[in-house]
Amino acid sequence: MKTFKSINPFDRSVFAEHPLMSDHQLDQALQLSAQAFSAWRKSSYEERSQLLSNLAEVLRAGKEGYALTIAMEMGKVLQEARNEVEKCAIACEFYALKGEALLKDEVIVSDAKKSLVTFQPIGAVFAIMPWNFPFWQVIRFAAPSIMAGNVVLLKHAPNVSQCSKEIASAFLQAGAMHGLLQSLIVDINVTEKIIGHDIVQGVTLTGSEMAGSSVAALAGKYIRKSVLELGGSDPLIVLEDADLEKAASVAMQSRMQNAGQSCIASKRFIVLESVKEAFQEQLILVADKIQQGNQLHPETTMGPMARADLAKKLEQQQKASRKQHAEVLFGGKREGNNYQPTLLTNVAPGMPAFDEEMFGPIASIIGAKNESEAIQLANTNRYGLGASVWTADIKRGQRIAKEINAGSVFINALVKSDPRLPFGGIKKSGYGRELSGYGMKEFTNVKTIYIDQ
Repeated sequence: MKTFKSINPFDRSVFAEHPLMSDHQLDQALQLSAQAFSAWRKSSYEERSQLLSNLAEVLRAGKEGYALTIAMEMGKVLQEARNEVEKCAIACEFYALKGEALLKDEVIVSDAKKSLVTFQPIGAVFAIMPWNFPFWQVIRFAAPSIMAGNVVLLKHAPNVSQCSKEIASAFLQAGAMHGLLQSLIVDINVTEKIIGHDIVQGVTLTGSEMAGSSVAALAGKYIRKSVLELGGSDPLIVLEDADLEKAASVAMQSRMQNAGQSCIASKRFIVLESVKEAFQEQLILVADKIQQGNQLHPETTMGPMARADLAKKLEQQQKASRKQHAEVLFGGKREGNNYQPTLLTNVAPGMPAFDEEMFGPIASIIGAKNESEAIQLANTNRYGLGASVWTADIKRGQRIAKEINAGSVFINALVKSDPRLPFGGIKKSGYGRELSGYGMKEFTNVKTIYIDQ
């Protein structure tokens, strides 16, 4: 019988195995999902709110255990894992408190006696989720979807199968009915079967561009609404009037957290030539303080990369960029899954360090002659997820933000997701939105009701 293995990325030891579901078990899960939806769609907002409030309590009560599972399966340090669980609890509380108001009917003035738009659930949302934020990525879509009256089928990344099981268990502990959220331990070969099932009316994926393209094609084949959050190569623009010390500190926090394995991390540091050398000096000071190693040790501030193949790919991208005259300013060495925090300078278009998503702890430093060239370089990329601008002139920053092709732009701040704000990308970074009222309504039937005299 085929199994998925939970492997500690630091020493590659196997600590759990997860047998894949049989065809019969999958059929039962799909049937249970349909049964759960028929009941949950009729639940009151009060019931849904109470469930999410309970879930927030369960997550906080079990924070240490959940954090340990996250750290063991994908390698982030324990404090980052604790922060991830807490963020999940905050999101649950947000939708418990605000969900009903976000879904309230909207009265529209028309030639009718009364016309309104109402937002109703559609069925099961099938979610294909990544390993880099194994709890947050799930809660980010699941909390608003469930508050809207939908049910969830979760296909998590194979290397975080234990996280997937514990999330499903947390929902049951919070009082969820059986079938409301199910963890499907299945391989990619059954993806089409799941998407094609009548209960599935929405598909959401966070992952690679290739995975997104494949899933979008299946969603199109079966006429399923889909939301894709794919890769990113986010620019961080540093202008001549920026606070260089703060900009460097936040830039490195963005780039190196989670061992650089974040879609919305600032990956391309585009710096005006007049302050490039000074900015690089600040980056080195921050990089030198990072302690890379065993994610379970309290002194470690950056753990290993999640898988060996990812670390090897990153090393290949670095070597290819160096052949095209990029220079290693700091770090650059790999040992197994353990990758030093690395700064590459003199990066330019045409290099992997500029053109591709570098999914690991490497920051690419690019010089720009002026503001106009900085904006051009920021937009010269296939991705469009997030971006940040650093300047003392807020009006200037806002003007530049509107010129950058991205789903979100932060000025003098760390790019992050927030339940109150819509999150998603454009171009090869995907489509649709998660979070906020915009994300909550992605998987609803936006229904017009027209009442005549």
